[in-house]
Amino acid sequence: MKTYGNELGLDQLGLIDLENVHRNLSIKELVRDIIDNREGLIGLRGAAMVDTGIYTGRSPKDKYIVDEPSSNNDIWWGPVNQRISEDIFDKLYSKVTNFYNSNDQTKTYVFDGFAGADPKHSLNVRIIAKKAWQSHFVHNMFIRPENGELDGFLPGFTIINASDVKNEDFQDFGMNSETFIIFHMSKRIAIIGGTEYGGEMKKGIFSVLHYLLPKKGVLSMHCSANVGENKSDPAIFFGLSGTGKTTLSTDPARPLIGDDEHGWSNDGIFNFEGGCYAKVINLNPDEEPDIYNAIREGALLENVVYDENSLEIDFDDGSKTENTRVSYPLDHIDNSISGKGMPSVAGHPKKVIFLTCDAYGVLPPVARLTPQQAMYHFISGYTAKVAGTERGITEPTATFSPCFGGPFLTLHPLKYAELLKEKMQQFEVSVYLVNTGWVGSSAQSGAKRFSLPKTRKILDAILNGEIEEVEFESDNYFGFQIPLSLGDIEPSLLNPLKAWSDLEQYHTSARELVKKFQANYEKYDLGDDMIRNAGPQYIK
Repeated sequence: MKTYGNELGLDQLGLIDLENVHRNLSIKELVRDIIDNREGLIGLRGAAMVDTGIYTGRSPKDKYIVDEPSSNNDIWWGPVNQRISEDIFDKLYSKVTNFYNSNDQTKTYVFDGFAGADPKHSLNVRIIAKKAWQSHFVHNMFIRPENGELDGFLPGFTIINASDVKNEDFQDFGMNSETFIIFHMSKRIAIIGGTEYGGEMKKGIFSVLHYLLPKKGVLSMHCSANVGENKSDPAIFFGLSGTGKTTLSTDPARPLIGDDEHGWSNDGIFNFEGGCYAKVINLNPDEEPDIYNAIREGALLENVVYDENSLEIDFDDGSKTENTRVSYPLDHIDNSISGKGMPSVAGHPKKVIFLTCDAYGVLPPVARLTPQQAMYHFISGYTAKVAGTERGITEPTATFSPCFGGPFLTLHPLKYAELLKEKMQQFEVSVYLVNTGWVGSSAQSGAKRFSLPKTRKILDAILNGEIEEVEFESDNYFGFQIPLSLGDIEPSLLNPLKAWSDLEQYHTSARELVKKFQANYEKYDLGDDMIRNAGPQYIK
């Protein structure tokens, strides 16, 4: 729908007299503009295909929060949330608005929608962009308004995306590059410049919810979630990008709630988003049929390699990036709550799963955790950054990320950990650690990651209760409980001590990883000896 900027209040943002504004265009209209603007092409089963420019992943070193009185005492300042002055924000904000005001001959795209499927905790979001594909992306990722929901709509947070704008003065401003992603919590505005990558908008709103919701007693989580039939027995899956949250929560036997971001209130869990953002590198339609079949008209593929003549996609080609992606509305997953016409909410989970991609090959494929161990591993958030997910990451690298989502936290990690502890105790939750990385050898050995079909069998055993019927033994270094057997999975694979052929190398790798765990935990010590002692111990 074409409108005037002042009709939407854009003039109050400094976007003066914009006349070529298009609000909440349909996907067909956006795809038409993607083609007309030469932003992309039509690919597999009608899905749009675009490249995101030089940035094919997030740029965390270019993310800043304005240091202002209303929020500066709450923000977890440091490498994740870098301070920037209001003066610098104002200068870059003027640069962004000048770009829009001087380019009114091209379309301005506005998406108004929601973040949060629970109306009690939903945030009205407005995303303003100059590229049709970016508006397509947020249309997929956020909750789309239904009839009448835009009447009297007032944004609770606005992102102005000016990806073509660069900050040539970044050195004078003490910033890291010409790229900037800046949040002003008091003004409820963020500005983006220098990067086209759509994930900055998605994760930007996620960071905002991480700031707002815990103040209301709602735990904001970097997790996926699904349910059993009739919305029974919800389960949530924590894990960073590349650990398998999207793939493993998309289960033909369990309707999907959402694949990445959720809240946990006193009423239960709810999805923040209206879509999924799945990695498609090495996508196999036999192993991941739901994601493959979701790639159709309405989906948006990013940075995939395709034949210029046939437009056939080579999902195994990571020459552009290992972080190839597809976004699509939740109802593209037939077996999703949204696909069944229901809101993406459920009751309280009984199973919590920590997904990790262990590059050292030291953690078992599955382990049962005590409440104290669960707190320890939630604070630790161990995984491996997968190549391409962020700039500068070219191979799997062991890392720790508090709450399995450190790059998106705006408050101190202890705030989220304490909320999780409260809810685990209140609702009697069982917690399991599942390693989707390497088993029996390290990533550096050149061996493949643990089998996806075997991981699915493990998850089935957790969710149907089968795992509770077997005998367990203690892990040699981490102390948590490992099943002696589980279905038809080779028993030797379940315990790293038995899975490694080179025991000397296993002990060397394990001791090295234990030291990293212990050093990392010092940053976030809860002051609770029971939790500290639940961590891994060095064995001579």
